[in-house]
Amino acid sequence: MATITRRIGPADHGQPLSFSAFLSAEFEDGWLYELARGVIDVTEVPGISHGRIVNRVSFLFLQYEEHHPEIIHYQSSGSGCRIRVPGMNSDRHPDYAVYLTPPPTGKQPWTRWVPDLVIEIVSKGGERRDYIEKREEYLQIGVREYWILDPAKQELLVLRRAGDVWDEYVVPLDSVYQTPLLPGLEVRPLALFGAA
Repeated sequence: MATITRRIGPADHGQPLSFSAFLSAEFEDGWLYELARGVIDVTEVPGISHGRIVNRVSFLFLQYEEHHPEIIHYQSSGSGCRIRVPGMNSDRHPDYAVYLTPPPTGKQPWTRWVPDLVIEIVSKGGERRDYIEKREEYLQIGVREYWILDPAKQELLVLRRAGDVWDEYVVPLDSVYQTPLLPGLEVRPLALFGAA
């Protein structure tokens, strides 16, 4: 018996869909797709200023990996990784993720391989998604640290796992943050946001 693959496009935004149907779907090009608590979330590709922040974040971790080659096993932006939260019926593509453990065996490790550090850059209209929904999902799945970079607020909010809750730290714009996950990494929010 032939399997029918669902094709998803922008018109499907807000429609309910099962986790398994989402994972097997095909997607219309030119948009970003996530499954958010069993509902299809379609967003436009973020703008250039968002992309520049992602590039600065990427550069920060690539430099770190060059000087500390044995710590990071994998790092990627949204198209190169995904976070699956079957228990919450969600499938996410974070802006950036850092994995400190090797991947589990198999072709598609995403349901079992949890990043240690996840970074989201808040886009206008995506505040609820980054501050509330993903915050809960990343905690449940086992992420150890979650950074929310908010260009509108010019703020870095660090959420660090403390058992089954997050400890929150607002990092002042002109200060330096050091995560216990990556010894020697110095994070300067001002440098990540770039020139105003």
